Amino acid sequence: MSDVSIMLVEDEIIVAADVKLRLESMGYQVLGIVDNGEEAIKTAGEKKPNLVLMDIVLKGEMDGIEAAQKIRELYDIPIIYLTAYSDEKTLERAKVTEPFGYVLKPFEDREIQSAIEMALYKHKMEKKLKESEEKYRKLIEKFLNVSNEILQELSKP
Repeated sequence: MSDVSIMLVEDEIIVAADVKLRLESMGYQVLGIVDNGEEAIKTAGEKKPNLVLMDIVLKGEMDGIEAAQKIRELYDIPIIYLTAYSDEKTLERAKVTEPFGYVLKPFEDREIQSAIEMALYKHKMEKKLKESEEKYRKLIEKFLNVSNEILQELSKP
């Protein structure tokens, strides 16, 4: 069994149940199904899934794009949109949230599994890059501080 946990944000119960069964048959752990943006943000913070599959049209005031943006900002959890909408306006709005994938319904199991695996790998590599950048930034700062101290000592009469 995979140790990958996924949160599903889908407001159509039958679709959600089908996607959940399909994900579990692929070996993924589905932490829960949420049907609105506000609950998606709250649940993502509580359960910390490895990935969120997000529908765009949801119940409530907040759509999936707004919820995805908040989840990414607050928790740095990768998002894959799983939606029936592919019009230009929706794609432009979704693109700004920097999703890790955009899968159109109906989808094939192989298609969603590939998108999930690629998203998880890309997110892992982005984290490693950020950690490496932080490490080198600290190293440079330390070097500059030591250099400044040496220069100050050398400039003393």
